[in-house]
Amino acid sequence: MEKLLIVDDDLGIQKQLKWSLADYEVVLADTRESAIAAVRRHEPKVVTLDLGLPPDAANASEGLAALKQILEIAPHTKVIVITGNDDRSNALKAIEMGAYDFYQKPVDADVINVIVSRAFSLARIETDNRSMKSIVGCDTGIIGSSESIDRLRLMVQRIAPTEITALLLGESGTGKEVTAKAIHKVSDRSDKPFIAINCASIPENLLESELFGFEKGAFTGAHKTTLGKIECAQGGTLFLDEIGDMPYHLQAKLLRFLQEKIIERLGGRKEIPVDVRVICATNQNLEVMVSEKTFREDLFYRITEITLNIPPLRDRDEDVLILANFFLQQYAAEYKRNAKSFADDALYGLRHHKWPGNIRELQNKVKSSVIMSTSNQVTAFDLGFFDKENAEYELSLNLRAVREQAETIAIQKAYALTDGNMSKTSELLGITRPTLYSLIEKYQIAINV
Repeated sequence: MEKLLIVDDDLGIQKQLKWSLADYEVVLADTRESAIAAVRRHEPKVVTLDLGLPPDAANASEGLAALKQILEIAPHTKVIVITGNDDRSNALKAIEMGAYDFYQKPVDADVINVIVSRAFSLARIETDNRSMKSIVGCDTGIIGSSESIDRLRLMVQRIAPTEITALLLGESGTGKEVTAKAIHKVSDRSDKPFIAINCASIPENLLESELFGFEKGAFTGAHKTTLGKIECAQGGTLFLDEIGDMPYHLQAKLLRFLQEKIIERLGGRKEIPVDVRVICATNQNLEVMVSEKTFREDLFYRITEITLNIPPLRDRDEDVLILANFFLQQYAAEYKRNAKSFADDALYGLRHHKWPGNIRELQNKVKSSVIMSTSNQVTAFDLGFFDKENAEYELSLNLRAVREQAETIAIQKAYALTDGNMSKTSELLGITRPTLYSLIEKYQIAINV
């Protein structure tokens, strides 16, 4: 069972919370000193902290001091501060200091359970993310802990020190360039250039000069000698993405370069030696293309000295939340937003979406959700999962739960559409502002009010 620390000097509240949160291994403390000792000894993932602690329970200073110490000792602990109904200012101050959330008395078993459950969910995700980073470290940058990704990382580590030519196979958006960079990063060439070129994005008549460079006067507009991508990658790694789209007549010239490690610039006659490691990638079936005579057989066997298959995101269930959390922290910092975690409906959507666009789709969804989010929790609406005809969200048969979910979603949508203007939000919802505030507090909706 997961450990939960309850800090409160009121024995009645202690018992009530312990009974309400019976699904966890509860540790009790009633003073700042005993709370700090419990944190050091038990290392709880979540703490509920009453701000009114002795010697002066009417003053929040002791509780805020306890919060500061807890976060200094265990910065990843999720602290839920508990306050009286008239102490909202100190609750907000606690949030600014790093508390995960706050809850106002009296205790409602259902509500406190939801808040604590969300805190534990976020703690687990962050723990998994830190664990993943400790495994991956700075070696590869390939994020995930699924079995298929572990195998991919192992293959990257094994082939990186060699000069073997690798072909990366995978659907669009699975991370082929990230894998190529990983091979370069842990190779002996890591201090030299990594040059990537997408064979499908460059017009056929320009691709040869892009790859091999050209001499002055080679064609109209060639006013000076220009190095190609191959020469620019000297000593490092050249990544040829979408190799299957390379024009057939260029494939022979690429094969000669791969075999002899020399090139000739367009319009030149001088053979130029180059020392470049080549990694190729495609989402096409090259074997079929070879049989159809649209891809050279000799080149196919030359670039497939070893093949790495990169799995689609739909086959990496356990990695979706790790990746989503990674992108959330990245974009929250980049755009200076307050988004820190995913709401329950967002977590459900992330787990059940099919991800046809793979990691690129996930990355874009999280980026836009960070920008759209108006609170410290990203919702399914922020991620764009609602209003989808095929959204497969669980429908509770409990009318109270259905009503709460519907009202919560409506409030979040209206709040986002009105850019956080509470008067316009209440007007859009057809309720008064006091009713809106009451619903926000009742459902513990994490928006800045």
